[in-house]
Amino acid sequence: MNAPADVKAWLAAQEAKELLRFITCGSVDDGKSTLIGRLLYETKQIFDDQLAALEADSKRHGTQGAKIDFALLVDGLSAEREQGITIDVAYRYFTSEKRKFIVADTPGHEQYTRNMVTGASTADLAVLLVDARKGVLTQTRRHSYLAQLVGIRRFVLAVNKMDLVDYDQGAFDAIAADYRAFAEKIGISDWIAIPVSSLNGDNIISRSDATSWYKGPTLLEHLDAVPLDLAADVEKPFRMPVQWVNRPNQDFRGFSGQIASGAVKAGDEVRVLPSGRVTKIDRIVVSGGDLEEGVAGQSVTLSFADEVDCSRGDVIAVASDPPEVADQFEATIVWMADEPMLAGRGYWLKLGAQLVTATVQEPKYEVNVNTLDHLAAKTFELNSIGVAEIATDREIVFEPYAPEGSSPNRVLGGFILIDKMTNATVACGMLHFALRRALNIHRQHLDVSRETHAALKGQKPAVLWFTGLSGAGKSTIANLVEKKLTARGRHTFLLDGDNVRHGLNRDLGFTEADRIENVRRVGEVARLMADAGLIVMTAFISPFRAEREMVRKMLPEGEFIEVFVDTPLAEAEKRDAKGLYAKARAGELKNFTGIDSPYEPPEKPEIRIDTTAMSAEAAADLIVEQLDKRR
Repeated sequence: MNAPADVKAWLAAQEAKELLRFITCGSVDDGKSTLIGRLLYETKQIFDDQLAALEADSKRHGTQGAKIDFALLVDGLSAEREQGITIDVAYRYFTSEKRKFIVADTPGHEQYTRNMVTGASTADLAVLLVDARKGVLTQTRRHSYLAQLVGIRRFVLAVNKMDLVDYDQGAFDAIAADYRAFAEKIGISDWIAIPVSSLNGDNIISRSDATSWYKGPTLLEHLDAVPLDLAADVEKPFRMPVQWVNRPNQDFRGFSGQIASGAVKAGDEVRVLPSGRVTKIDRIVVSGGDLEEGVAGQSVTLSFADEVDCSRGDVIAVASDPPEVADQFEATIVWMADEPMLAGRGYWLKLGAQLVTATVQEPKYEVNVNTLDHLAAKTFELNSIGVAEIATDREIVFEPYAPEGSSPNRVLGGFILIDKMTNATVACGMLHFALRRALNIHRQHLDVSRETHAALKGQKPAVLWFTGLSGAGKSTIANLVEKKLTARGRHTFLLDGDNVRHGLNRDLGFTEADRIENVRRVGEVARLMADAGLIVMTAFISPFRAEREMVRKMLPEGEFIEVFVDTPLAEAEKRDAKGLYAKARAGELKNFTGIDSPYEPPEKPEIRIDTTAMSAEAAADLIVEQLDKRR
């Protein structure tokens, strides 16, 4: 049965409305959830049964006495209702006569700043709430700085709870002046201050008689009228990150993704990055058929006129103006994990559909969000915002996040860092530019390959990575293995932890960051030696799985052999020939593995040696035997 014409017309009108995405943010208990609840209520987005449930919940969980607690519309978690704060991001959809809206209610508590950044990452506008009694606080400034950092250019300063200061214009003007001074410092120019009371509805939908001195728009009037730069992404050069290679049958091969910017037509010449291969667009396919043109925001499948290698993570761009490709960058980083950043540790970096290993160097500086001063820092801790250099293990396609005078390149300029062990997102960041050394340094082709080096020596290169506690017997076993291999005519080299610290790594201590750098350097040297065709043995505690995995990734498949010299801590202490455990127990030796610094045993080592059941000689024979099987 066909829908009535007026219903169809209504649906068409709803579909044609502009969409504004915005967030509510600010310090804890400034009334963000109540504001959204009031907006939903006043725009008649709440059904009768929802209203009845809200009234009942307000009596049980509310904080407003006999009044409806509108915050309960969005604070749905039991922990949020118990504490009266927002913890997670809550998204709500509502409409007005002029526009559609998606609003993200973000938490104000400093502990959940990471959730606020998540909500801001896709928003066009920020409604920043300030308690009229408290004024502009540190978290107000932090949220403003973060919102501006992730690309939000339009702000509303909603001075809330005006009813609790008797709608005093002086209090409102003082807060607006305070915020104006801060906004000018960080480059926020497009903002408006509105006096509101979320609880009573003053200046939310309709003007309040209590603020007759205020002549500006209500909050909804401003949301309805704020200009949207809808054409900004369309006017940029064409870019589309490839999400999926689409092969429904043997006659079709397409590349699916969402167009990040620009427009593309059949016949346009495009470049596939990072390879740089050039081809032309044959078809632009969507579920309903082919398009003449695809534009920013559309999800499409592109097919090429030629057979060009392209896979998930690649970027299809206009041939005449492609994005950059590099592996070293300067970036702003917002650290969102409880554990501090470890310089030199390998993290997953996700940029669009690209996933690579990245290491973050010691910060250039950290930003004080109150004064905007640049502070010296050795690391990033929870909620730190600062600038550092990043290196990736292979080249990635990128664009600067916030080019001068342009809207942000969120898809190819914004990234997240993921802990390799826990898969937790630990940071988000914005790329500034590629480092000059990344652009100037290129890999030199060498005519004598690593395969040639190995063939001359008549052996298959390998890195035997001995790991275990101090006193486990790593150096002893590794030394025996090298003697046995040398006796068989193999070409070897042994990198011992203590010996390396006398030379290459003499500048490093035993902090967690220094241990990571120690392993990284040794891994790079071992890789070069393997390139020369050698069988390399390394005897290091190397306590962290992430760093051992980092070295594994440096080498071709099968050339990294993890040898876990498994010795219980009590047994290792008995063998304490150097007296190190005794010093650590006495507090004379800090950051000692097994005592006050953790050791993460391998989960799936290629070879495991139980030194309580096997002599060093027998262990060496076993390792050589396993190595022979690889030939």
